[in-house]
Amino acid sequence: MGILERKQRQMEETRNTILEQSWQIVEEEGWQALSIRKIAEAIEYSTPVVYKHFESKDAIIEEFTKQGFGLLAEKLKNAKIQHDQPDQQLIAISHAYWNFAFNHAKHYQIMFGLGIPTCEMIHGIDEMKKVNDLMLSSIEYAIESGKNLDADSHLKLRTFWSILHGLVAIEMLSARNCADTALQTLDDAMEGFIKALTT
Repeated sequence: MGILERKQRQMEETRNTILEQSWQIVEEEGWQALSIRKIAEAIEYSTPVVYKHFESKDAIIEEFTKQGFGLLAEKLKNAKIQHDQPDQQLIAISHAYWNFAFNHAKHYQIMFGLGIPTCEMIHGIDEMKKVNDLMLSSIEYAIESGKNLDADSHLKLRTFWSILHGLVAIEMLSARNCADTALQTLDDAMEGFIKALTT
């Protein structure tokens, strides 16, 4: 192995170590505790080493956001391909989204810290675009299969994402933690959404 290849490998190993330690800090102390100095202390390097790989804390958060959307896209795709009918696809997607939010709460919190993604964000992050496109294709399929052919699929997508994000946020912030009632609310919201989409 040449010198250049060895340096590349060492750079990649250091980058991965930074991400691993960053995630450990997040898991133990939450996102607000993450800082470049704390990461440097955890990996036993100076802060310039961290800055060599990530220009700021925001760059590390962006990396975790990409990871989260990549994982979410995979979960939604797996749920969607289990069903042929558009209404069943949308219900399956909504349940997969819900389960992801609570099974990967740390990722979800950083992915949606500022609400649902904007158009600029979606077009700028490939992983986010995959999630967006998975949802949009099922919505377009539902519109084509129903009677409301003039429905604006992009408006409906925003409504769909708002319903999911809103219900997850309410449940995450709720002290009651009524999982059964929360899922009933999700199913009720999806039933109403699908009906409005197709009739």
